[in-house]
Amino acid sequence: MSAPGAMLSRPPVPAGSPPSAVPQVVLAVVCGGYALGAALGWGSHEVALFMGDFGLSFAALVAAVSCGLYARRHRSRFRPAWLLFAVSSGMAGLGNGVWGWYEVVKGTPVPSPSPADFCFLLFAPPAIVGLLVLAKRPVTRAGWVCLGLDSWLIAGSLLTLSWSLALAHTAHFQGRSVAQCALSLAYPLLDIVLVSMVLVLHFRRSSVHRSAINTAVAALALTVLCDALFSSPLLREHYRSGQILDAGWFAGSMLLAYAPWVARRAGEEDPEELAPAVARPEPHGNRPIAGSLAALTPYLAAAVCTLGILTNVLDGRRIDRVVLFTGCTVVLALVVRQGIMLLDNITLTQELAQKENHFRSLVQGSSDVIMIAAPSGVLRYVSPAAAGVYGRDADELVGSELASLIHPEDLGRVVHEVRRFLAADPQDEPTTRIECRFRAGARRSGGDGWLNVESTVNRHHGGLIFNSRDVTERVRLQAQLQHNASHDALTDLPNRALFTERVTKAVTGRRASDHDTAVLYIDLDGFKQVNDTIGHQAGDELLVQAARRLGDSVRSGDIAARLGGDEFAALITGDGTRDHAAREFRILEIADRLRIKLSEPYRIDGRDVRVAASIGVAFAESGVTPAGLLRNADLAMYRAKQAGKGRVELYAPQMQDEVAHRAELATKLRTALNDGAFALLHQPVVELATGRVTAVAAHARWRSDEGILFTPAEFLRVGDRGRFTDDGNRAAELDRWQLEEAVAQAAARHRAGHQIPVAVRLSARRLLDRALSPKGVESLLARHGLPSRSLVLELSESDPRLPLDDLERRLVALHRLGVRIALDGFGTGYAAISALRRLPIDVLRLDRGLVDGVVESARLHKITAGLLRIAGDLGLQSVADGVDLPEQILALRSMGCTHGMGLAFSGPLDEHRLRRTLTHTGYPVPELPGQSREVVLSGRGVPVRHGGPAGPDSLVHPPLRSNSETSVPPT
Repeated sequence: MSAPGAMLSRPPVPAGSPPSAVPQVVLAVVCGGYALGAALGWGSHEVALFMGDFGLSFAALVAAVSCGLYARRHRSRFRPAWLLFAVSSGMAGLGNGVWGWYEVVKGTPVPSPSPADFCFLLFAPPAIVGLLVLAKRPVTRAGWVCLGLDSWLIAGSLLTLSWSLALAHTAHFQGRSVAQCALSLAYPLLDIVLVSMVLVLHFRRSSVHRSAINTAVAALALTVLCDALFSSPLLREHYRSGQILDAGWFAGSMLLAYAPWVARRAGEEDPEELAPAVARPEPHGNRPIAGSLAALTPYLAAAVCTLGILTNVLDGRRIDRVVLFTGCTVVLALVVRQGIMLLDNITLTQELAQKENHFRSLVQGSSDVIMIAAPSGVLRYVSPAAAGVYGRDADELVGSELASLIHPEDLGRVVHEVRRFLAADPQDEPTTRIECRFRAGARRSGGDGWLNVESTVNRHHGGLIFNSRDVTERVRLQAQLQHNASHDALTDLPNRALFTERVTKAVTGRRASDHDTAVLYIDLDGFKQVNDTIGHQAGDELLVQAARRLGDSVRSGDIAARLGGDEFAALITGDGTRDHAAREFRILEIADRLRIKLSEPYRIDGRDVRVAASIGVAFAESGVTPAGLLRNADLAMYRAKQAGKGRVELYAPQMQDEVAHRAELATKLRTALNDGAFALLHQPVVELATGRVTAVAAHARWRSDEGILFTPAEFLRVGDRGRFTDDGNRAAELDRWQLEEAVAQAAARHRAGHQIPVAVRLSARRLLDRALSPKGVESLLARHGLPSRSLVLELSESDPRLPLDDLERRLVALHRLGVRIALDGFGTGYAAISALRRLPIDVLRLDRGLVDGVVESARLHKITAGLLRIAGDLGLQSVADGVDLPEQILALRSMGCTHGMGLAFSGPLDEHRLRRTLTHTGYPVPELPGQSREVVLSGRGVPVRHGGPAGPDSLVHPPLRSNSETSVPPT
């Protein structure tokens, strides 16, 4: 068998288990036993008479009870038929009983006619009507007419033949009464009608309860055959009760008793009793035979009628009027029936042509290709749509084998699916879908090519119908979508999902034992500056070039991926080496080569752009998970960036310990913030001319378990235990808390009548944070009800790596809200002048280093005076930080400094002391040289000046303490 034939061949379907044969065996034994007894004469004349009369009566009554009981229990549209069969059998049983009464009980011959004959005559009419009920009902009037004509054709033909052979002689017997002659004719005539109905029913029986109907038809046919033999003149004169002819009547009654229960045993359910039954299609080989016999029945009947007339002619007898009349009516019925069939055929032909044109238009106008394949796999029909879909004419495809048009790689899968589909139950799976590659013509592919085709497959007379459509574009789109889902859109490198999948296969797959497999985590140093300086488009071009370099540098068996932003990764598969030092040397050499390659200048928009690459390396050690391997490489990369960037770092277990420690410290910080371990103190900013407090500076302090307040830096240093960590995130959290708390307390003081600004020190990096956007600050001030002019943001440091343009835009936006900006630490750092030139500064805060030696050092005195002169010329307010001595107050005031803060006035105060200080008029300030008055300054560590000229000996200082330590204020 060829490949297509093997593909379309139907596998054998196992048959269900047949019903038990015990009832049939019992029935056969009973009937056979009766026949054997009849053949042997039952041993005596008396027993023969009894069995021939009352035995038949008992069998008929059993049939009547069986049919009646079934009709009572099971209500269906066939119930009247079984009731009529019960009546018919009851009449036969009654007739046999009367016959036995004469022969057995009274011991006299049965008279003719007798009550038994009356009962026997009433056997046929109920059986005839019952057979009509069992017949398939026609749906049109023409069908009913044809049913009647067919019945008459059969009955007339049998009547003609019977009359010619025997009934004519019976009708002319001399010496008989009219009743005897009528009785002699009634038996065969009723049998002829019954035989006609049996034959008609055989070709028109209902598909429901087919087994029961067949059994009932066989029982009645056997009864009619015995009646015909009994009615013949040759057997009637020699018939005696208990002979072999009675075995036929006995078997007919027993079959009729068994008939209604056959459907239940065979598993055929009545659709009206249960659910609507779906009739399974019969084998195709049985239908033509049954249909041909049903179509030939009228012509066979006419042939029988003709045979009866020819019999009389050949015998030289005169044609009887009954034969002539019957033959003419049979011919007339045949002509009428033929005319009806001709009209039906014309109507059906027209409807068929109309439907054929309709479906042909649908098939030819469909955009899908419809193909019919024979059981051998050869295409018998292909719709014209093949020219547009496949690029091949339909005539070219017809006659070709389907297997030759399917891609060889898909043929095995298609054959398997077709075989599975043919083996499935048609009711459970009427159709299936198959997708494969189909050979296209030159008009579609420019040569021999393949199209992706999706086909809906249906069964068709042992073959298959394929309803196919071209899905090539859909398959390409799906492939493109799948590629896009697993690859980076900018660089076309595998993305994080695909890279993680490959790492999982490498770690858990068949090469999981290759511990020299490694992951390289790569980050481009300075990429953000490229975006900020020459634009994001240039940054994208740099990423594309970096991805191309990375892809060209790894081996064919390795994989490079972009994980997001400026982060890349590479999976380097191992070569099976067991030498620990050798594998580290090999991987580090590859990583360093990648670092050098990625650090080479990039040519973008006619300029050379340089970035460095920090690479972390982690090996797939035993027990490490794919996620753990990526995390280890990421930790190593961050260590490389912390160690100076532009380098390669190998993962070490202590890196994970540091991560855990940083997480622990972050948790400790959040706990401290939530538990109130941090307190906010305020140091007054005093006007040097009048001693009036004009502002306060907020300072955060950490309260230790011993009750001592330390700076936040001291808290982080204690938590780190001397380790090298990046505390940027924790400092940001502290700064957010400090700003929120300072605004809240300042708003409370404003509501209490102390309307003085509060200054909060923040780094430039923190000022660029999203949390400090103008909208965020405005929302914070509105939430607490603090005027914007009452908030001063101090720029504490300037990182040269931060973009000054972004900082300028952020501070300008805040300044427009009314927030004042102060530049802290003025006089130190190389970026102070640039910040003073570009940023919207309102306040200059002199660094403590300029104030400490301003009295003793003439050089420092000149520098400080020059800076204060610049602030005055720009119209800025100046604040000196670290003013601890009265001489510093006098010196700074003489230079033009307007404000100061330090121990000469007060240290940081809690809210209680601050409000008490604000209720006074201010702090006393020293007079000009030559004046003498005692000045008492409040605050921690307050020096006391006595009368006399100013000098070092005139100041008494309290004991010195650590700059980071503050005594606990009283509560």
